[in-house]
Amino acid sequence: MDKARRDIRALSLEELRRFFTSNAVPAFKGNQVYEWLWSKGSHDFEGMTNLSKSHRSLLEEHFVINHIEVDHLQRSNDGTVKNAIRLHDGFLVESVLIPTDSRATACVSSQVGCSLDCHFCATSKLKRMRNLNADEIYDQVVVIDRQSRLYYNRGLTNIVFMGMGEPLMNYKNTLLAIQKITSPDGLGMSPKRITVSTSGITKIIREMADQNPKFKLAVSLHSAIEKTRNRLMPFTKKFPLPELLEALKYWYDQTKSKITFEVVVWQGINDKQEDIDALVAYCKQVPSKVNLIEYNAIGDNQFVQAKPASISAYISALEGQNISVTVRQSRGNDIDAACGQLANKQH
Repeated sequence: MDKARRDIRALSLEELRRFFTSNAVPAFKGNQVYEWLWSKGSHDFEGMTNLSKSHRSLLEEHFVINHIEVDHLQRSNDGTVKNAIRLHDGFLVESVLIPTDSRATACVSSQVGCSLDCHFCATSKLKRMRNLNADEIYDQVVVIDRQSRLYYNRGLTNIVFMGMGEPLMNYKNTLLAIQKITSPDGLGMSPKRITVSTSGITKIIREMADQNPKFKLAVSLHSAIEKTRNRLMPFTKKFPLPELLEALKYWYDQTKSKITFEVVVWQGINDKQEDIDALVAYCKQVPSKVNLIEYNAIGDNQFVQAKPASISAYISALEGQNISVTVRQSRGNDIDAACGQLANKQH
């Protein structure tokens, strides 16, 4: 990274306009540069063809564009595409394109490594090196949108913050990236097509609710029994289930947006009737739905995918109480691109 020159994408539109006027250039040139950076995804000043050579040189003198690069791309047998993304400082993160007949979903990362310690997730084995900047999150979406158009002839329909890292531990940049993604000056995507998945950082859930965002919230729950949840995700001792529930009720009161609870069911861990009853009871206390997720192995023998009968028992109990439930089939696990498998393995 060039220490002397600032990354231009850290500037707001107003700051860009002021930069030009302070250099005796009309302010509207700032608008043109802003459009190149965000709507057009430009990675160099030379390509900004509606700027004069002297204006491009002025930008080159003062700024850099620290864009991402696809270091390695893998395509799964089921069409899933996994990108190893190299950042300007050499760190790697992974992001995934998940195509179906009706959707094209981008799964993006928010941190290099992860701040948390979920035992069943490969990403949590990586040390958190740093948070991603808003433009690095945004760039992942741009790359995956282009891949979707190239391979499947359609743009992205959905974005999920379920890649590497805990988005609410990088709250400021996650929100800023979403603002750029949804802005008419950016990608213009509907916030209703964006889901932010958290492991349950209660203080930030409340803070986020106060801003009345239009995106959806998913909570990586896995168990509504405190002891079991703490065993699976030791950091959740700081965010007990009753405290999480109060934060989620507050979220719903402010946003009127249902919460999605994400639950992986493992054999001998959370596949008993008491686990099912606890989840049903928890769900009934806040408007919510459940996403049962197929477990993707990470080489730890203590975690084994639950038997189909256990999944069926969950579905019957939830539907019996009018709680919407879906089962998310694993995608891209032959290239370690499935949920919980992102760990920069090929590097």
